[in-house]
Amino acid sequence: MEVITQKTEDRQMLMILHLSQLLNIVSGLGGIIVPIILWQLKKNEVEHMEEHAKEIINFQISFYIYFILAGLLCFLIIGFVILPILGLISLIFPIMNGIKANNGEAVSYPFTIQFIK
Repeated sequence: MEVITQKTEDRQMLMILHLSQLLNIVSGLGGIIVPIILWQLKKNEVEHMEEHAKEIINFQISFYIYFILAGLLCFLIIGFVILPILGLISLIFPIMNGIKANNGEAVSYPFTIQFIK
């Protein structure tokens, strides 16, 4: 017997998905691992989970690349200016998009390379 579940709109889960990126502050990879786990666990239950999760994963991968490049640019002094800016962006936008997701608005992250479509 096959059980068909209907996707529900769970804005709080989408907000938690966005805010889970802040785990990068505590652990370097928590901000990408937890969203992937939540995506895989809830993709069949929560409406719009796939779009939000792909946006987050693309943002995280892009910013890991940007942080590595900025770290390398520290040898040329300019990296010391770029690193705090990247840090602020990676702190502010997950919070802003978590609030937007909770309000049912569309979310977007700046400077994101689309790895997963």
